[in-house]
Amino acid sequence: MQDIDNNHRIRLIVGLGNTGAEYESTRHNAGFWYADAIARHSGARFSNERKFHGDVARARVGGEELWLLKPNTFVNRSGQAVVAFALYYKILPSQIVVAHDELDLLPGIVKLKLGGGTAGHNGLKDTQARLSTPEFWRLRIGIGHPRVLQVEQDVADFVLHPPRKEEQAAIDEAIERAEKAVDLLIQGDFDAAMLRLHTR
Repeated sequence: MQDIDNNHRIRLIVGLGNTGAEYESTRHNAGFWYADAIARHSGARFSNERKFHGDVARARVGGEELWLLKPNTFVNRSGQAVVAFALYYKILPSQIVVAHDELDLLPGIVKLKLGGGTAGHNGLKDTQARLSTPEFWRLRIGIGHPRVLQVEQDVADFVLHPPRKEEQAAIDEAIERAEKAVDLLIQGDFDAAMLRLHTR
């Protein structure tokens, strides 16, 4: 396997979501679901870290250390937690994956990309503003758009409600696929990670 610069290995995965039991099962918490799946599979446990404005877990995947972070600032201020953690542990933006719900992808689809816009996602907007760069990785977990799914809700209401049963099953399957690509993210093998994400 080719040697990859350590600056391009993922050291931190951030799951975006809202804290509180009333939000736990809502679409906006897809990023939390992904972080939880990694923790569950690796045997890591989250604990609240006030100085990082979130819940933190230290996982080992394939013998490598990986940090997991779930900001407890609510989605709109997620960047506060990301920057606090990255500065403390000297983690570069290129070593960070931010996992989030994606309206532009159908349930069951998950994609990885470096940089780009925020597509109106307030968690991404705040993270990008506070990191002062768009050059971090995004794991886009499809939840669908209410218009495409023929749901009579506006977007703000849609993301704060649970997915329908068949949508949840598709999202869960996509998260499971993404969880199985974590070892490749840690190795910095992003092409192989993308291939695994897109292969059902």
